[in-house]
Amino acid sequence: MEPLLQLLNVSKTYQGAQDGEPLRVLRAVSLSVLQAETIAVVGPSGSGKSTLLNIIGTLDRPTGGTIRFDGRDLSTLDDTELALVRNHKIGFIFQSHHLLPYCSVLENVLIPTLAKCSMATPASALDRARRLLDRVGLSPRLNHRPGQLSGGERQRVAVVRALINSPKLLLADEPTGALDRASAQNLAQLLVDLNREEKTTLMVVTHSLELAKLMARQFAASDGVLSEN
Repeated sequence: MEPLLQLLNVSKTYQGAQDGEPLRVLRAVSLSVLQAETIAVVGPSGSGKSTLLNIIGTLDRPTGGTIRFDGRDLSTLDDTELALVRNHKIGFIFQSHHLLPYCSVLENVLIPTLAKCSMATPASALDRARRLLDRVGLSPRLNHRPGQLSGGERQRVAVVRALINSPKLLLADEPTGALDRASAQNLAQLLVDLNREEKTTLMVVTHSLELAKLMARQFAASDGVLSEN
C-alpha cells in the first residue's frame, strides 16, 4: 500500500533568526504514514514539532527535502494548489478552538465547505454537519454561539469543523492543552473513535503522554530530529 504521507530528509532553517545565525528547526526528518494510522509527536517547546505539523499541513514550506501527500509532490504545487489541498484534504485542530464568536455552532462547522462552492452550502454538507454534531453529543447546541458552550464543547465543535470536508489527514496541535483533565480525556477518546469511524489519518502534537499513548505510533521530537519510540 502506498503511504498517504511521506517525508524524506525534510529540513527547515530560518535565516538570521538567532543573533544573525541560521536557526535549524528541523533536521533531515523522514517519515512514512499510511491511511488511517494514528501518530503522536511529543517533545519539549522548541523541538520543532509544531513546525513539522505546519509544514505537513502546507501552512509553511520546508527549506529542503521532499514531501509527498496523497500521491503528489507538494513542492511542485503553487500557493493556490496548496490551498486547495489544505481545504479539501487536510483538517486542522488547534489548542485554541478559533471559532467565530458571532456564528452558531452549525455555521462554524460549515465554514470550510464555503470554499468548495460558490452558491449556498449543499444539502450533503449540511446533513454531514448535523450527523457529526450528533455523533459528538452536540445536537442540542446547533444554534448556540461559542460563548454559550463549555471549553470541551467548543473543542468538539472544532473537531467536527476539521472533519466536515472528509479530509484524508487530520492534524491536531495540542488539542487538549486548554482543557481540564476530564474534558481532555473525553476529547482524546473522541479523536481515537472518530479516526476509527472516519478512516482519517490522525497526527497529534502533544505534551500529554496520556493522549500520545492512545496513538498507534509515537515519535519524540528533540532539537529538530524525529525518532520513533
